[in-house]
Amino acid sequence: MITVEQIDLWCSAPSEDTNLEFKEAKSTYSLGKLYEYCVAIANEGGGHLVLGVADKPPRPVVGSTAFENPQKTISQVQTKVGFHIEIEEIQHPDGRVVVVAIPGRPRGTAYSVDGRYLMRSGESLVAMSEDRLRTIFDEGKPDWLEEIARSGMTGQDVIEALDTQTFFELLEEPFPTDSKAIVDRLVRERLLISKAGGFDLTRLGGLLLARKLADFADLSRKAPRVVVYNGTSKIETKMDRVGTKGYAVGFRGLIRFIMSQLPQNEVIEDAIRAEVKLIPDLVIRELVANALIHQDFMVTGVSVMIEIYSDRVEITNPGKPIVEVERFIDGYQSRNERLADLMRRLGICEEKGSGIDKVVHSAELYQLPAPDFREIADRMAVVVAGPKLFDDMDRDERVRACYQHAGLKRVMNQHMTNQSLRERFKLPDTKSAVVSQVIAATVEAGLIKADETVGKSLKMRRYLPYWA
Repeated sequence: MITVEQIDLWCSAPSEDTNLEFKEAKSTYSLGKLYEYCVAIANEGGGHLVLGVADKPPRPVVGSTAFENPQKTISQVQTKVGFHIEIEEIQHPDGRVVVVAIPGRPRGTAYSVDGRYLMRSGESLVAMSEDRLRTIFDEGKPDWLEEIARSGMTGQDVIEALDTQTFFELLEEPFPTDSKAIVDRLVRERLLISKAGGFDLTRLGGLLLARKLADFADLSRKAPRVVVYNGTSKIETKMDRVGTKGYAVGFRGLIRFIMSQLPQNEVIEDAIRAEVKLIPDLVIRELVANALIHQDFMVTGVSVMIEIYSDRVEITNPGKPIVEVERFIDGYQSRNERLADLMRRLGICEEKGSGIDKVVHSAELYQLPAPDFREIADRMAVVVAGPKLFDDMDRDERVRACYQHAGLKRVMNQHMTNQSLRERFKLPDTKSAVVSQVIAATVEAGLIKADETVGKSLKMRRYLPYWA
């Protein structure tokens, strides 16, 4: 049973999320819209649609007369969308509230209405992408990473094929003195499967720990590739190298190699001349780890690629993102949960979704243009350029930097202001009007909005990302 206290608690939430949606619906609410929201919320794991509450903070209860016959509405929804919901009427002191409880979809199933598979995007409902639908429908199939890369291995075969010593070093555990203890540890991690007469190595185990990925036919095309070009185009290739080791045991070497190929930039700070790399180490590390972990292994014939130009680095991975590109700063969902978990425990990445926050923060700190996250056909790409002054940035670069700055401030529980954006661009107070123009362009693009909880004064105005 939903209580008045529960309604008040929901109303005090800082924002709506995938499990909670508010609608005023003072007098009525479209039955067609109800069908659509039931499908969208179910596709996102289930939740509650609350009618009779304002959908803008501070969300007062306004009361609703919609769906006065809940049992009839429940039956209509069941007939239309094919699953059962519950509807409760709560007599709140400020008016009647209608709560629609919507179950999550079954594993491997997506719900639709009138032929449309829906999900939410901000305050709107949108059709699910083909990639997202494919991911859902593949849930019932065996995980590619859990399938067998090589079967019938002996304990000695395992030791020879996998870099087990680096594995224990990354776990910060003492290296066992006998091979049986090593193999047992891999079995406990489900990287090896013990069978009568030997062991089966999962693709995940090989992908993480292989001494040579080329020794495994299923894994050889999943090795990361680094291409270095002369200049700013693909016309002249200087170097093309494919990684040899598993992702975990070879990650440090991969990052060192990439950093060694980056162009040098000369900077002068406190009258001291110094040479620094085009892109900071932290940015490369986080973006490469992100690309390895979130790639779609079902896309064949392609791998993670790091392309180095004289003025930028482009990192691509197979598969469309399952989180909206604009929500990378505050959102997190892993396509490969076991891979992400092991990479986190091995100290290669964080699984709490803060990697992109660090990248954006570093871009601001080192005066880089805002990273450009792009969805390209069946790939995800991010472009990071070298340092650039505000005057050299084009309009799109300035707008993107403004939006990412607002998003970063939001996840830090702070607010973007004209002053904070000037500091991000390293501009003096005299450039306040110029920065106001950037903010106005970003508002016009629908990426940020003014915080309505503060005054109307332009000087005191604070800004939020559109999803806040």
